[in-house]
Amino acid sequence: MSIGRRTFVGGAFAGLSAKPPKLRSGDVPMRVFGATGVKLTIVGHAGARLALLRTKERARAQVRHAYDLGLNYFDCAHSYWEGHSEEVYGDVLADVRNDVFITTKCLKRTRQEAEEELHLSLASLKTDHIDLWQMHAIQDQKDIDQILAPGGAMEAFEAAKKAGKCRFFGFTGHYDPEIHVKMLKAYDHWDSILMPLHAADPAYLSFEKITLPVAIERGVGIQAMKVFGNAFLLRVLNAEECLRYALSLPVHCATMGCSTMGQLDDDVRIAQQFKPYTAEEMDALRHLAVTAGPGGAKGPALEYWKRAS
Repeated sequence: MSIGRRTFVGGAFAGLSAKPPKLRSGDVPMRVFGATGVKLTIVGHAGARLALLRTKERARAQVRHAYDLGLNYFDCAHSYWEGHSEEVYGDVLADVRNDVFITTKCLKRTRQEAEEELHLSLASLKTDHIDLWQMHAIQDQKDIDQILAPGGAMEAFEAAKKAGKCRFFGFTGHYDPEIHVKMLKAYDHWDSILMPLHAADPAYLSFEKITLPVAIERGVGIQAMKVFGNAFLLRVLNAEECLRYALSLPVHCATMGCSTMGQLDDDVRIAQQFKPYTAEEMDALRHLAVTAGPGGAKGPALEYWKRAS
């Protein structure tokens, strides 16, 4: 179980000044998302942690705050909060639909099941299209084979794109970087990839070392997740160091889960002031990060979401 992330405004800047830097609306840097031509804010709101807010009222307030701060990238999945995260996004973002880039994810592996879930996602999100629809949580060769087989989910994704129900599609996962490489190479028309990229990752089954170079070569949109290592990295690094590390990699955006307004504000402050680390600074953070696991352990004890060997 991960430790709790900071829970107050300016927590990422504690000890650096009497007050956190003033938070401005907007001014979040943007990057072009792979070959899509779409410009996304380098940090985006993630719907996975909306469940921690307990009520839809509080969840809607946080999503609205993210939009008001200038974020245009909103990441979700039909499975988050038993479908309620999509509903919250729909409640808040429907009125500003043309200003935001909405992603959602699908765990289904057959065409019929994926098409049925897309229908539910579109209804919950109150939109006629998803900007980025993603095959969620790819773990092994069986997933790849099922998706690409006749009657597999790929048929639903291609049909949805052709029908205008999704603009782009990609895949996600955090289990095995080699499987991500196989998925990238098994199909020639991916628009995006979402994977864990953080300072401890290079020490064990590294997505940064194994998958990221292939994603760059393929020209896909690259999204970073688990920037804080599910909060384990905050044992030895601060939030600014974690986020700046990920954004200093050749990624286009980072999806940020927040359980408080303060966390969201901190992420936006860091993004607004972002300056890339040098190679030497990145190495120093990697050296510290591998000690963040329980008892200083690294590998699967720290990154428990990856395969054990």
